[in-house]
Amino acid sequence: MSGKKKPLVVITRKLPDQVETRMRELFDARLNLEDRPMSQPELVAAVKEADVLVPTVTDRIDAALIEQAGENLKLIANFGNGVDKIDVSAAAKRGITVTNTPNVLTEDTADMTMALLLAVPRRLTEGASLLESGGKWAGWAPTWMLGRRIWGKRLGIVGMGRIGTAVARRAKAFGLSIHYHNRNRVLREVEDELEATYWESLDQMLARMDIISVNCPSTPATFHLLSARRLALMQPQAYLVNTARGDIIDEDALVKLLQEGKIAGAGLDVFENEPVVNPKLVKLASKGKVVILPHMGSATMEGRIDMGEKVIINIRTFIDGHRPPDRVLPLRL
Repeated sequence: MSGKKKPLVVITRKLPDQVETRMRELFDARLNLEDRPMSQPELVAAVKEADVLVPTVTDRIDAALIEQAGENLKLIANFGNGVDKIDVSAAAKRGITVTNTPNVLTEDTADMTMALLLAVPRRLTEGASLLESGGKWAGWAPTWMLGRRIWGKRLGIVGMGRIGTAVARRAKAFGLSIHYHNRNRVLREVEDELEATYWESLDQMLARMDIISVNCPSTPATFHLLSARRLALMQPQAYLVNTARGDIIDEDALVKLLQEGKIAGAGLDVFENEPVVNPKLVKLASKGKVVILPHMGSATMEGRIDMGEKVIINIRTFIDGHRPPDRVLPLRL
């Protein structure tokens, strides 16, 4: 680390005022007041001079960028849980520590998942859009705007980590039967609490569920985990919800199934090529086939402040010469 009294901390996006103020007090913090994603040349300049880089999900910190880092850069303190945009192995080879902010977005993301689980089958956005656009509404009618009941349906959770478990607890309260696929079976007491059924085979679970919720992390192993072949296993009356990462689903295959009516609908808070949203998904949304949201799963003031506080703790611990609590280790060096 450099010999400056306060380390130079470059923050790539605007953070909540409370977080930025504290960072200015503790560090030589360079803020992004315009709140726009940094360009590649700007990121290169940042890693060349910073002691600590604080990126977000909008920044790709790949091996090529890390290779251009200056000698002072010793910590990448990610503002976010996922580190799929950071080459952790390349950072480790350069002696750069990577941290993240786990355990702060669980409840917020689970809330958003439940919101989509309700919005898609019950056609909530279609109804709201009709009134907001000034569309003609003749009043209540027995067969108008019919959706599907979620009570008593089977929910298949792909990824039973903290968020998946939080979704399961909410869903059980709504009368859904809980099923899940995970790399490892969860603790017996958790299964008993949720009355959850474990499926070792993802294929078999997909073929039997009324709703699928994607809650696993984005890793090389989960890229297109829900491939065209697997998506085709879903029942025609089934719904798909994704609040994890867009590249876990083969988006083109999903669009095709929705267009052909081979699944009932989808609720998406994430997309494969963010911030670009597939125009075909936008068209399907206009027809009520899918509910799309602009990556709002973690968008609560409480959650973002908690994330910022974790970033600060990680930085302070590191510059004090200790191992930061949220260090991310590479899969292999």
